[in-house]
Amino acid sequence: MKKLFITYSLLLTTTLLFAQKANLSLDEIWLYYKFFPQGIDELKSTDDGNHYTSLVTSKDHNQYIIEYSYSTGKPTDTLLSTAQLDKVKQGMLIETYDLGPGEKTILIGNNAEHIYRHSTVYNYYVWNRAKATLTPLMDNEKEVYATISPDGNMAAFVYKSDLYVKNLADNKNTRITTDGSNEVFNGISDWVYEEEFTLTRSYFWSPDSKSIAYYHFDDSKVTTFSMNEYHDSLYPSVYSFKYPKAGSTNPTVTVHVYQVATGKIVNITSAKPFEYTPRVKWTQNSNMLSVQYMDRHQDSLVLALANTTDGSAKPILTEGDKTYIDINDALTFINGNKEFIWQDDNDGYEHLYRYSIDGKLINQITSGKWDVMDFKGVDEKTRAIFYVSSEAGAINRDVYSINWDGKDKRKLSEKTGFNDADFSSSFHYYINTYSDANRPNYITLHSIDGKQLRVLEDNQALMDTMNHYNLTKKTFFTFTTAQGNSLNGWMMKPPGFDSTKKYPVLMYVYGGPGSNTVNNEYDAFDFIWFQMMCEKGYIVVSVENRGTQGRGSEFKKCTYLHLGRLEVQDQIEGSKYMASKSYVDGSRIGIWGWSYGGYMAALCISKGADYFKTAVSVAPVTDWRFYDDIYTERYMRTPAENKDGYDESAPMHYASRVKGHYLLMHGTGDDNVHFQNSIEWIRALQKNNVPFSLMIYPDKNHGISGGNTRFYLFNTMTNFLTTNL
Repeated sequence: MKKLFITYSLLLTTTLLFAQKANLSLDEIWLYYKFFPQGIDELKSTDDGNHYTSLVTSKDHNQYIIEYSYSTGKPTDTLLSTAQLDKVKQGMLIETYDLGPGEKTILIGNNAEHIYRHSTVYNYYVWNRAKATLTPLMDNEKEVYATISPDGNMAAFVYKSDLYVKNLADNKNTRITTDGSNEVFNGISDWVYEEEFTLTRSYFWSPDSKSIAYYHFDDSKVTTFSMNEYHDSLYPSVYSFKYPKAGSTNPTVTVHVYQVATGKIVNITSAKPFEYTPRVKWTQNSNMLSVQYMDRHQDSLVLALANTTDGSAKPILTEGDKTYIDINDALTFINGNKEFIWQDDNDGYEHLYRYSIDGKLINQITSGKWDVMDFKGVDEKTRAIFYVSSEAGAINRDVYSINWDGKDKRKLSEKTGFNDADFSSSFHYYINTYSDANRPNYITLHSIDGKQLRVLEDNQALMDTMNHYNLTKKTFFTFTTAQGNSLNGWMMKPPGFDSTKKYPVLMYVYGGPGSNTVNNEYDAFDFIWFQMMCEKGYIVVSVENRGTQGRGSEFKKCTYLHLGRLEVQDQIEGSKYMASKSYVDGSRIGIWGWSYGGYMAALCISKGADYFKTAVSVAPVTDWRFYDDIYTERYMRTPAENKDGYDESAPMHYASRVKGHYLLMHGTGDDNVHFQNSIEWIRALQKNNVPFSLMIYPDKNHGISGGNTRFYLFNTMTNFLTTNL
């Protein structure tokens, strides 16, 4: 009897403790961002490699750019404060900054205004630390992509699509180009290069500061896309920009070199015409520029070296692929410009290689059935190369070093999960950012041998906050499909999960080429909302379909020419796998996604209607003919070359099959996945008498955020799912 009483008391105590945990609310998640992890703002390594800086805001809202010692972690200097700025320009804030050589000057940007999704204009100023002077790049004007020259004597920037250089000694501005307009861009990318080649700032200082290489974009033959902007006005305004859709005319792109002393502009000429110029990079020789060219199919790439005196370009390396080639930023010139580092997937996995300057292979640096995910840099003194890879499995990332001869490989990261590293300019130290599926960012400082010197941010306050709630664990699983493919997934079960009960399942999908959702890392945006859905009695699951990264090129590129076909097949297999579980109600499986994930959700509720009761699409592509050509043709070729592939991949093709509950959400100001996609999808649904729910966000772009918009979106989605799933 006494033993039974003790057991009952323990059970009662446990139940009471569990019951005392707080319930999650949408306003905590999406209005107050209560569960968003802390990081280190604007971290920069100084030139000497012994210090780093970050932007710190005090409790009284003053800002400081503070220098810290890598070795001790202690502050060594305050490079700038808003109190100093107040003496010359009252009320000015530091929104972004860059350090000049030797930290003698600081480039400051404020009053940010976003252009497209990735570029931002600022009012830029140069702070001279010795003189305590603040100089605007232009009076009362906003510029984009300002930089200080390597010698610290000049600044370059783009204003109204033209490239300028400023002499910091006499504050004289020199206009380099004069034809900038809404159709011609100098030193700044057009929409499609910015979005699909991640090329934003498109000018580059030579190592000796005597020249600037820059892109010239002529979009005059690119078709204009226009959107209404409402903004509570009596008559909507029209926002227009150049956007080449699949199969249409691309911008004409050329590369030029401006010689600062003479003002001469040298035109770089390739041996034959190419469709794309995705990368330009200076070698260690200021008279030699590297240029990468691609054909329109993006299955052939040429690396050329250009003589910046006469503009002639000589190809030194040619790559080819039966599908497509992904652009990366690994190219690095080493050893007195005698060699370079290169990355490709020629052996079936993304790996690093070492070539002589004439394009002859010296050795393969990394090898194995895993992918190099990110090249971090090279220390020429020790010949050590640093990179991040998926060697511990596609769901994990680790930091490694290896000699450029392919020997002495060392794993620097210690914890299993997602690791990334920011290295000091000297490569004597690095700052490691780690998280796993259930733990927010843990940021630590290390010496180059991997030894941890100190913790910079442990997010313990966030973890303490999370402990007050009934949170469940995200766990990982692997299953084999009917087609024989092994797929990774994660699962979150409701708190107090009871295996004898039947639970509904909400699947989360992205599924696009090279983009993973099944990662052993903390999801700062959706993880807590998934927790809230678990709290409401749902199992939340994500399955990594074919076409994603970290498992080699065959797994990644098998969706070529047929986007949506294999991916949806795998999501259906995920639904069938979950339905086979004794604790799952197979008649209540739903799916949701955003962008490519919204496209996948639309296909799942139409093409896969027998396996999904409910779906939510946020900002979906609904016909690849509507999307930009660089992205779409990389995976599909042109509509003229692959008509059946385009037809088969479009949800509209299957509109008559939709029979579950479906919610469509889109922003009218989406410059990436145009609202046109949803309009034509709506047309197809209505034509087939398919009932659905719709939520439109006026003037919101692809991110659908700002004010309480994100809260409103997730509130709408939560109510829809709890009602219909």
